Order: sequence, then C-alpha cells, then structure tokens
Amino acid sequence: MKRGDILELTIEDYAFGGKGIARIETENGIYPVFVPNTIPGQFVSTRIAKKRKKYAEGKLLTVIKRSKQEVEVPYQPISGAPYIGLPIEQQRAYKEAATLTQYERIGGVKDIQSIFDEFISSPENFNYRNKMEYSFSSIRQDLETGEEVDDAFALGFKTRGTWWKVENLDRPDGLFDEAFETILPKIRVYLEGTKLPAWHPPKKIGFFRHLVVRKSFDTNQLLINLVTSSQGLDRFDQKAFSEFMQSALGSRLAGLQHTVNDDVADRAKIENGENGLLCGEPVILEKLMDLHFEISMESFFQTNPKSAERLYAKAIQYAQEKVDLNGKVLMDLFCGTGTIGQIMASQLKEVKVIGVDIVPEAIEDAKRNAERNGLKNIEFYAADVGKFLFEYPNYTDQIHTIMLDPPRAGIAPKTLLKVIRLNAKQIVYISCNPATQARDTETLQESGYQLQKISLVDQFPHTSHIEAVALFERV
Repeated sequence: MKRGDILELTIEDYAFGGKGIARIETENGIYPVFVPNTIPGQFVSTRIAKKRKKYAEGKLLTVIKRSKQEVEVPYQPISGAPYIGLPIEQQRAYKEAATLTQYERIGGVKDIQSIFDEFISSPENFNYRNKMEYSFSSIRQDLETGEEVDDAFALGFKTRGTWWKVENLDRPDGLFDEAFETILPKIRVYLEGTKLPAWHPPKKIGFFRHLVVRKSFDTNQLLINLVTSSQGLDRFDQKAFSEFMQSALGSRLAGLQHTVNDDVADRAKIENGENGLLCGEPVILEKLMDLHFEISMESFFQTNPKSAERLYAKAIQYAQEKVDLNGKVLMDLFCGTGTIGQIMASQLKEVKVIGVDIVPEAIEDAKRNAERNGLKNIEFYAADVGKFLFEYPNYTDQIHTIMLDPPRAGIAPKTLLKVIRLNAKQIVYISCNPATQARDTETLQESGYQLQKISLVDQFPHTSHIEAVALFERV
C-alpha cells in the first residue's frame, strides 16, 4: 500500500471525529485504515492519503454498499450530512462512546464515566441550521452518471473530497430551511438565465461565487447575501434580481445583500469585498432564552439555536451548582457577541458579568445587544485575555467563575496558562471540539482545577461534530 492507492474496504468500527475504521490483515498483523465520514457496516472506496507504520488514513470516495443500520430518508444526500441515513439513536451512541474515550486517552481522566453527567440531544434532528452557504461552479458533478460536466452552471454543495466541482441541490438536504431549499433550483435557473457564468475554481474566472443564507427561527425570516466577482458586474441587473427574490420569498425576505469579492481564495466573507444592500435590512433578530440578538451576515452565532439553549442551560446549571453566585463576578472569555454572558446576566440579576474578546467589532455587537435586552449587570471589554488583569487590575482575585468558550482550534497553551492565572474559583468550559478540551483537561488538572462534571451536547445531528460542557473546580 502507498499514498494515492484506491482501496475497497469494509468499515468495522467508529472512532472520534467520524472516522470509520477498516482493518487489513497483513503478515505483521492487523493494519487499521481510518476513513472519515463512514460508519460500521459500509463497504467503501477510499484513496489513501497518509500511510504510517501502524496505520493509514484514507479519503472517502464513494459508499459502494450501505450499512444495514442505515434507513431511507426523503432528502438529497450531501457531503455535509454523512450520517443522515443512520438512525439518530445510533448516531448518539457512536458519538458518546468515541468522545468520552478522548478524555481518558488524551486528558488523563482515569474514570470518565464517574463524572459523565448526560448526553443532551438536539431538540430538532432535521432542518435545525440557521445558516447555510451554497457554492456556484461551472464544473458540475452529475449525480446520476457520476461524470464531471464542464461549462455548466451548478449551485449547491461541493462534491466530497473536491474543491472545484459542485452538485446541484435539487431538493432539500434535511439540514437547512426546507421551504427555501425547495425554491433554490428556481434561483439557479433565474441566475443562469442572466448568461453570466458561474465561477470556475481552477481558472479563477467567472461571476457567481456563493449564496449565503441566514435564518431567524424567531421571525422565520431570511437574510441573503449573493457573492460575485466583478467580472461582468456591469451586465448584472441588481434591481431585477432583487425583485425576483422579493417575489419568490415574499415577507420571509428580511434583507438581500450583494458582495463583490475578487479574492481568489474560495471564501464568502464580506470583509474580502465590497458589500451593498439591495433591499430590506442588513440584520435579522433571533431569540435565545427570551433575549433578542441582532445578527448580521458576518456575526458569529450558534448554528443550532434550539440546541444552544440546552447547552447554555447546562453551563448555567454547572456555574451555580455548588455556590450562590449572588454578588460574585463572572467572566465570559472569548465572548464573541456575548450570548452566554448576557443569558447569565439576565438570569442571575445579582451577578456582575464581564465579557472579554479580542475582536473589537464583536464587542460592539455585544454592547448593542446588551442594551437592546436592557441588561445593566454586564460589561464588555475588547482586550487580550493575557493582558486583561494588567489593564484592569481592580479585577485581580475578584473573578469567581470563568465561562470559557474558545474556537474549534481550542486554547493556545500559553493562553490557557494566562486563564489559569486569573485565579477563578471555577471554570465552566464549553467546547466545540472535545479533543482539544480533553488536551486542556490535563493542563487544568495539573494546575489545580479538578474536572467535576461533563456533559455532551449534540448540536449537529447527521455529522461527526459533538460539543461538550465541563465544570472544573479549583482544589
């Protein structure tokens, strides 16, 4: 076996991160091959991406034969929902077992079951996302023939394992708003009718690049951003497109934006180009635990808000489980737009909450939302975590509880040591990547913070992602 080889394998087991495990018998014993986005019982075609002495890693090409565990669902298969055919109970069982193992293997927790609290399921298993990004491409993957079609006009999702070709989304995928995705093919037909080309990823030419949609579950409205290049901009009738979208979506269309982005990188970020509002408003309102949050196209906000409510409720439960927090100071680190901090401030009226994030724009959003929600017991600071106490020494030894919610990459080791030096009595650590939380658990316990409880939260059914919330107490 060597890198680049294509093998057909039977998946026998499931590992953390959605990696199925196939086992090959060799003269030296069993040789495991890890294949992401697969489940036990599937017979798959995989391309070997890495080969090591004790194992190999492959990339899934196709599922040749489905697992007996899988069932039929009325949705178009997409690479972003590899487990949608697996009953949700079995998905949860795989996620729980594989994730808890990480804390024993990486974090050095001797008996994780003794402190494991509960597995918190998403309230909705389908159509739970509040944001979706669709890609255009002039290279289309034909779902019926499996062939690659050039000089096409595709709008949907990229074919698994590729960056250049897109599969048309012809019917709902089960993750995002079903009514909108029913209309999406009509939007594709309209835009193709403009005679402006879809983006050609290898050549870096074309006009239509992305269509990004945000949804408010509270108002049931949509905020939409069309991302194009400037190549042919003078031939694109923005007014006609706006009228078409208003006609197609009616009162559901909260706002329509157009971003012109000539960056060759394949990203739909507004800051990479010039953005204009074609109609409506540039924000939508969402409600989380009776608080209202103003969300722009670029705001970070929980993707599954109904599940996020359960996550935050568990975090608040942990924070006040062993102590009366009245009169105490709580710090919300990596607070972003201040969601969890504002929820705590609203529920714990006698607590002072400090939100800290290094991104000034996020802090401005947080301040605006706190004012909207009438919260007087929360303050936000645009500051580096490590320098916070130097800049605001009055909080030295005053912080009782830290709410920690870092990005997927986790906390840099030096930054974690700075968090520890804040000397809080307890840390409630929310993680969207339990592997990095397990890594940080070892550092925290070596520094005197004992892991007391942990719960897993399934915010993303039909994917390998799982989140965790843990309580660490200084001993």
